[in-house]
Amino acid sequence: MLIALMAKDKEGALQIRLDNRPAHVAHINDSGVVLYAGPLLDDAGEMCGSLVILDVEDMAAAEDWAANDPYAQAGLFASSELIRWNKVIG
Repeated sequence: MLIALMAKDKEGALQIRLDNRPAHVAHINDSGVVLYAGPLLDDAGEMCGSLVILDVEDMAAAEDWAANDPYAQAGLFASSELIRWNKVIG
């Protein structure tokens, strides 16, 4: 099952993102369930959120992955949503 995690950072939280980025990237690489991932950018080109496409067994696995993401644990996100996703192109 493909799940898109879409998360927006709290305003003024760029330093939280930068401080936790190595652990976040390790979580992505170590989990084995991330197909695509990258930051959302604001109008100035600064990182302001995340888009992660997970290939997991079920929504519970996606919720577990998201809860254990160092960004989430550091309180980076103002909002986040897990949505089933269907790959059509690419």
